Amino acid sequence: MDLTVIIPNYNGKHFLGECFQSLKNQNCQFEVIIIDNASRDGSADYIRKNHPEFKLIENTENLGFPAAVNQGIKASNAEYIFLLNNDVCLEAETISNLLKCIKTDENIYAVSSKMIQYHDRTKMDDAGDEYTILGWTKRVGYGKSPEKYTVEREIFSACAAASLYRRSILDKIGYLDENFFAYLEDVDLSYRARIHGYKCRYCPEAVVYHVGSQTSGSKYNEFKTRLSARNNVYVPYKNMPWPQLLLNIVFLCTGYFIKYIFFWRKGYGEIYLAGLKEGFNSRKEIDKVAYNPKNLRNYLSIQWILIRNTLKFLFY
Repeated sequence: MDLTVIIPNYNGKHFLGECFQSLKNQNCQFEVIIIDNASRDGSADYIRKNHPEFKLIENTENLGFPAAVNQGIKASNAEYIFLLNNDVCLEAETISNLLKCIKTDENIYAVSSKMIQYHDRTKMDDAGDEYTILGWTKRVGYGKSPEKYTVEREIFSACAAASLYRRSILDKIGYLDENFFAYLEDVDLSYRARIHGYKCRYCPEAVVYHVGSQTSGSKYNEFKTRLSARNNVYVPYKNMPWPQLLLNIVFLCTGYFIKYIFFWRKGYGEIYLAGLKEGFNSRKEIDKVAYNPKNLRNYLSIQWILIRNTLKFLFY
Protein backbone atom coordinates (compact mmCIF):
# COMPACT_ATOMS: atom_id res chain seq x y z
CA MET A 1 0.00 0.00 0.00
CA ASP A 2 1.47 3.36 -1.09
CA LEU A 3 -0.54 5.46 1.38
CA THR A 4 -1.19 5.24 5.11
CA VAL A 5 -3.67 7.32 7.09
CA ILE A 6 -2.45 7.86 10.67
CA ILE A 7 -4.93 8.97 13.34
CA PRO A 8 -3.75 9.69 16.89
CA ASN A 9 -6.62 9.38 19.35
CA TYR A 10 -7.13 10.39 22.96
CA ASN A 11 -10.67 10.17 24.34
CA GLY A 12 -12.14 10.97 20.93
CA LYS A 13 -14.65 8.14 20.61
CA HIS A 14 -17.54 10.54 19.93
CA PHE A 15 -15.75 11.81 16.79
CA LEU A 16 -14.56 8.53 15.34
CA GLY A 17 -17.75 7.40 13.62
CA GLU A 18 -18.03 10.40 11.31
CA CYS A 19 -14.28 10.58 10.75
CA PHE A 20 -14.12 6.90 9.76
CA GLN A 21 -17.15 7.17 7.48
CA SER A 22 -15.52 10.04 5.59
CA LEU A 23 -12.46 7.82 5.09
CA LYS A 24 -14.61 5.03 3.68
CA ASN A 25 -16.04 7.53 1.18
CA GLN A 26 -12.63 8.32 -0.31
CA ASN A 27 -12.00 7.45 -3.93
CA CYS A 28 -8.52 5.94 -3.39
CA GLN A 29 -6.97 3.01 -1.54
CA PHE A 30 -4.98 3.22 1.71
CA GLU A 31 -4.40 1.54 5.05
CA VAL A 32 -5.46 3.13 8.33
CA ILE A 33 -3.40 3.05 11.53
CA ILE A 34 -4.92 4.42 14.74
CA ILE A 35 -2.74 5.09 17.77
CA ASP A 36 -4.77 5.26 20.95
CA ASN A 37 -3.02 7.20 23.73
CA ALA A 38 -4.57 5.35 26.68
CA SER A 39 -8.09 6.71 26.15
CA ARG A 40 -10.53 6.24 29.01
CA ASP A 41 -13.73 6.60 26.97
CA GLY A 42 -13.82 3.17 25.34
CA SER A 43 -12.25 4.30 22.06
CA ALA A 44 -10.09 1.20 21.67
CA ASP A 45 -13.01 -1.17 22.26
CA TYR A 46 -15.11 0.78 19.76
CA ILE A 47 -12.39 0.53 17.09
CA ARG A 48 -11.78 -3.20 17.66
CA LYS A 49 -15.49 -4.00 17.52
CA ASN A 50 -16.58 -1.80 14.62
CA HIS A 51 -13.46 -1.43 12.49
CA PRO A 52 -11.30 -4.55 12.65
CA GLU A 53 -9.94 -3.62 9.21
CA PHE A 54 -7.98 -0.76 10.81
CA LYS A 55 -4.68 -1.38 12.54
CA LEU A 56 -4.86 -0.32 16.19
CA ILE A 57 -1.84 0.51 18.35
CA GLU A 58 -2.68 0.89 22.03
CA ASN A 59 -0.46 2.83 24.42
CA THR A 60 -0.63 2.33 28.16
CA GLU A 61 -0.19 6.07 28.77
CA ASN A 62 -0.70 9.31 26.88
CA LEU A 63 2.58 9.75 25.03
CA GLY A 64 1.48 12.93 23.25
CA PHE A 65 0.65 13.71 19.64
CA PRO A 66 4.17 13.55 18.11
CA ALA A 67 5.05 10.22 19.72
CA ALA A 68 1.76 8.68 18.57
CA VAL A 69 2.30 9.93 15.02
CA ASN A 70 5.86 8.58 14.98
CA GLN A 71 4.59 5.18 16.11
CA GLY A 72 2.21 5.18 13.18
CA ILE A 73 4.90 6.18 10.68
CA LYS A 74 7.22 3.42 11.92
CA ALA A 75 4.40 0.88 11.61
CA SER A 76 3.83 1.86 7.96
CA ASN A 77 5.79 1.04 4.82
CA ALA A 78 4.00 3.59 2.65
CA GLU A 79 5.67 6.44 0.78
CA TYR A 80 2.85 8.85 1.60
CA ILE A 81 1.61 9.52 5.12
CA PHE A 82 -1.69 11.33 5.74
CA LEU A 83 -1.92 12.69 9.28
CA LEU A 84 -5.50 13.13 10.42
CA ASN A 85 -7.04 14.40 13.64
CA ASN A 86 -9.99 12.43 14.99
CA ASP A 87 -12.23 15.55 14.90
CA VAL A 88 -11.87 15.99 11.13
CA CYS A 89 -14.10 14.67 8.34
CA LEU A 90 -13.20 14.75 4.66
CA GLU A 91 -14.82 15.39 1.30
CA ALA A 92 -14.77 12.35 -0.99
CA GLU A 93 -11.76 13.42 -3.12
CA THR A 94 -9.66 15.02 -0.39
CA ILE A 95 -6.90 12.44 -0.19
CA SER A 96 -6.66 11.86 -3.94
CA ASN A 97 -6.32 15.61 -4.52
CA LEU A 98 -3.55 15.82 -1.92
CA LEU A 99 -1.76 12.97 -3.70
CA LYS A 100 -2.04 14.72 -7.07
CA CYS A 101 -0.54 17.87 -5.58
CA ILE A 102 2.42 16.27 -3.80
CA LYS A 103 3.35 14.21 -6.87
CA THR A 104 3.83 17.32 -9.02
CA ASP A 105 7.25 18.04 -7.49
CA GLU A 106 9.63 15.67 -5.70
CA ASN A 107 10.79 18.55 -3.45
CA ILE A 108 7.32 18.97 -1.93
CA TYR A 109 7.56 17.34 1.47
CA ALA A 110 4.00 18.12 2.65
CA VAL A 111 0.63 19.33 1.37
CA SER A 112 -1.94 20.99 3.62
CA SER A 113 -5.67 20.64 3.10
CA LYS A 114 -8.32 23.36 2.96
CA MET A 115 -9.67 23.25 6.51
CA ILE A 116 -13.15 24.67 7.05
CA GLN A 117 -14.79 25.11 10.44
CA TYR A 118 -17.06 22.14 11.11
CA HIS A 119 -19.77 24.09 12.94
CA ASP A 120 -19.77 27.11 10.60
CA ARG A 121 -18.95 26.10 7.05
CA THR A 122 -19.00 29.68 5.83
CA LYS A 123 -15.69 30.23 7.66
CA MET A 124 -12.17 28.92 7.18
CA ASP A 125 -10.26 27.16 9.90
CA ASP A 126 -6.85 26.97 8.20
CA ALA A 127 -5.43 27.55 4.72
CA GLY A 128 -1.85 26.77 5.68
CA ASP A 129 0.33 28.07 8.50
CA GLU A 130 2.92 30.85 8.41
CA TYR A 131 5.69 31.68 10.88
CA THR A 132 7.12 35.08 11.88
CA ILE A 133 10.22 36.63 13.48
CA LEU A 134 8.01 37.37 16.50
CA GLY A 135 7.80 33.61 17.12
CA TRP A 136 4.11 33.58 16.22
CA THR A 137 2.35 31.06 14.04
CA LYS A 138 -0.41 32.45 11.85
CA ARG A 139 -3.36 30.30 10.72
CA VAL A 140 -4.02 31.77 7.29
CA GLY A 141 -7.66 32.49 6.56
CA TYR A 142 -9.08 31.73 9.99
CA GLY A 143 -12.64 33.03 10.26
CA LYS A 144 -12.74 34.23 6.64
CA SER A 145 -14.77 32.99 3.70
CA PRO A 146 -13.57 29.75 2.05
CA GLU A 147 -14.20 31.46 -1.30
CA LYS A 148 -11.09 33.58 -0.70
CA TYR A 149 -8.79 30.55 -0.56
CA THR A 150 -9.25 28.76 -3.86
CA VAL A 151 -5.71 29.07 -5.27
CA GLU A 152 -2.91 26.59 -4.63
CA ARG A 153 0.20 28.23 -3.19
CA GLU A 154 3.38 27.64 -1.23
CA ILE A 155 3.08 27.91 2.55
CA PHE A 156 5.54 27.79 5.44
CA SER A 157 3.94 24.88 7.28
CA ALA A 158 1.23 22.27 6.87
CA CYS A 159 -1.22 21.79 9.72
CA ALA A 160 -0.79 18.19 10.94
CA ALA A 161 -4.54 17.92 11.63
CA ALA A 162 -5.08 17.00 7.96
CA SER A 163 -1.94 16.99 5.81
CA LEU A 164 -0.08 14.62 3.50
CA TYR A 165 3.67 13.98 3.93
CA ARG A 166 6.31 12.32 1.78
CA ARG A 167 7.86 9.48 3.77
CA SER A 168 11.23 9.48 1.99
CA ILE A 169 11.83 13.11 3.04
CA LEU A 170 10.71 12.44 6.62
CA ASP A 171 13.26 9.63 6.74
CA LYS A 172 15.96 12.15 5.79
CA ILE A 173 15.05 15.08 8.06
CA GLY A 174 13.53 13.19 10.99
CA TYR A 175 9.98 12.72 12.27
CA LEU A 176 8.00 14.86 14.71
CA ASP A 177 9.94 15.96 17.79
CA GLU A 178 8.44 14.07 20.72
CA ASN A 179 9.72 16.68 23.21
CA PHE A 180 6.91 18.98 22.04
CA PHE A 181 4.16 16.57 23.25
CA ALA A 182 1.49 18.77 21.60
CA TYR A 183 1.31 22.02 19.60
CA LEU A 184 3.81 23.49 17.10
CA GLU A 185 5.43 20.13 16.36
CA ASP A 186 4.20 20.49 12.78
CA VAL A 187 5.71 24.00 12.48
CA ASP A 188 9.01 22.66 13.82
CA LEU A 189 8.95 19.87 11.24
CA SER A 190 8.21 22.27 8.39
CA TYR A 191 10.97 24.64 9.54
CA ARG A 192 13.40 21.70 9.48
CA ALA A 193 12.21 20.71 6.00
CA ARG A 194 12.80 24.26 4.73
CA ILE A 195 16.32 24.26 6.15
CA HIS A 196 16.99 21.22 3.96
CA GLY A 197 15.50 22.88 0.89
CA TYR A 198 12.08 21.23 0.77
CA LYS A 199 8.77 23.02 0.40
CA CYS A 200 5.16 22.83 1.47
CA ARG A 201 1.97 23.51 -0.51
CA TYR A 202 -1.65 24.37 0.22
CA CYS A 203 -4.20 22.39 -1.84
CA PRO A 204 -7.61 24.10 -2.04
CA GLU A 205 -9.23 21.07 -3.70
CA ALA A 206 -8.56 18.94 -0.60
CA VAL A 207 -11.45 20.03 1.62
CA VAL A 208 -11.90 18.93 5.24
CA TYR A 209 -14.11 20.07 8.13
CA HIS A 210 -12.42 20.54 11.49
CA VAL A 211 -14.07 20.82 14.92
CA GLY A 212 -10.86 21.94 16.62
CA SER A 213 -9.33 22.07 20.15
CA GLN A 214 -11.16 18.93 21.24
CA THR A 215 -8.35 16.97 22.87
CA SER A 216 -7.25 19.92 25.04
CA GLY A 217 -10.87 20.89 25.79
CA SER A 218 -11.13 24.51 24.55
CA LYS A 219 -9.41 27.18 22.48
CA TYR A 220 -7.80 28.73 25.57
CA ASN A 221 -6.92 26.66 28.64
CA GLU A 222 -4.01 26.15 31.01
CA PHE A 223 -2.68 23.02 29.28
CA LYS A 224 -2.65 24.54 25.81
CA THR A 225 -1.33 27.93 26.98
CA ARG A 226 1.60 26.42 28.89
CA LEU A 227 2.67 23.95 26.21
CA SER A 228 2.29 26.48 23.38
CA ALA A 229 4.42 29.00 25.29
CA ARG A 230 7.10 26.40 25.99
CA ASN A 231 7.14 25.18 22.39
CA ASN A 232 7.33 28.78 21.14
CA VAL A 233 10.76 28.80 22.78
CA TYR A 234 11.71 25.42 21.35
CA VAL A 235 10.99 26.22 17.68
CA PRO A 236 13.47 29.10 17.17
CA TYR A 237 16.04 27.66 19.57
CA LYS A 238 16.07 24.36 17.72
CA ASN A 239 16.00 25.60 14.15
CA MET A 240 17.88 28.91 14.10
CA PRO A 241 21.67 28.84 14.14
CA TRP A 242 23.20 31.12 16.78
CA PRO A 243 23.78 34.13 14.46
CA GLN A 244 20.15 34.02 13.32
CA LEU A 245 18.95 33.69 16.93
CA LEU A 246 21.00 36.75 17.94
CA LEU A 247 19.64 38.68 14.95
CA ASN A 248 16.05 37.88 15.92
CA ILE A 249 16.23 37.83 19.72
CA VAL A 250 14.75 41.32 20.15
CA PHE A 251 11.84 40.46 17.86
CA LEU A 252 11.25 37.13 19.60
CA CYS A 253 11.23 38.75 23.05
CA THR A 254 8.85 41.41 21.76
CA GLY A 255 6.56 38.66 20.49
CA TYR A 256 6.68 36.86 23.83
CA PHE A 257 5.82 40.09 25.67
CA ILE A 258 2.86 40.86 23.42
CA LYS A 259 1.58 37.30 23.84
CA TYR A 260 1.96 37.64 27.62
CA ILE A 261 -0.27 40.73 27.57
CA PHE A 262 -2.79 38.84 25.42
CA PHE A 263 -2.95 35.87 27.81
CA TRP A 264 -2.86 38.10 30.89
CA ARG A 265 -6.08 39.72 29.69
CA LYS A 266 -7.63 36.27 29.35
CA GLY A 267 -6.52 35.25 32.84
CA TYR A 268 -3.65 33.00 31.76
CA GLY A 269 -0.70 35.39 32.15
CA GLU A 270 1.05 33.40 34.88
CA ILE A 271 0.50 30.12 32.99
CA TYR A 272 2.04 31.64 29.85
CA LEU A 273 5.09 32.89 31.79
CA ALA A 274 5.46 29.46 33.39
CA GLY A 275 5.49 27.90 29.91
CA LEU A 276 8.15 30.33 28.70
CA LYS A 277 10.25 29.62 31.78
CA GLU A 278 9.93 25.88 31.22
CA GLY A 279 11.00 26.36 27.61
CA PHE A 280 14.10 28.36 28.50
CA ASN A 281 15.05 26.00 31.34
CA SER A 282 14.62 22.82 29.29
CA ARG A 283 15.87 24.10 25.92
CA LYS A 284 19.13 22.15 26.14
CA GLU A 285 17.13 18.93 26.12
CA ILE A 286 16.19 19.81 22.54
CA ASP A 287 18.57 18.72 19.78
CA LYS A 288 19.38 21.76 17.64
CA VAL A 289 19.39 21.29 13.88
CA ALA A 290 23.06 21.04 12.93
CA TYR A 291 24.19 23.98 10.81
CA ASN A 292 25.45 23.04 7.35
CA PRO A 293 27.00 25.75 5.14
CA LYS A 294 25.32 24.11 2.14
CA ASN A 295 21.99 25.31 3.55
CA LEU A 296 23.01 28.98 3.90
CA ARG A 297 20.77 30.04 1.02
CA ASN A 298 17.86 28.23 2.66
CA TYR A 299 18.48 30.02 5.97
CA LEU A 300 18.52 33.38 4.18
CA SER A 301 15.31 32.48 2.38
CA ILE A 302 13.67 31.51 5.67
CA GLN A 303 14.74 34.77 7.29
CA TRP A 304 13.13 36.75 4.47
CA ILE A 305 9.94 34.67 4.76
CA LEU A 306 9.77 35.36 8.52
CA ILE A 307 10.19 39.11 7.93
CA ARG A 308 7.63 39.14 5.11
CA ASN A 309 5.11 37.19 7.17
CA THR A 310 5.56 39.57 10.11
CA LEU A 311 4.91 42.60 7.94
CA LYS A 312 1.85 40.96 6.38
CA PHE A 313 0.56 39.96 9.81
CA LEU A 314 0.99 43.44 11.29
CA PHE A 315 -0.13 45.62 8.39
CA TYR A 316 -2.57 43.62 6.25
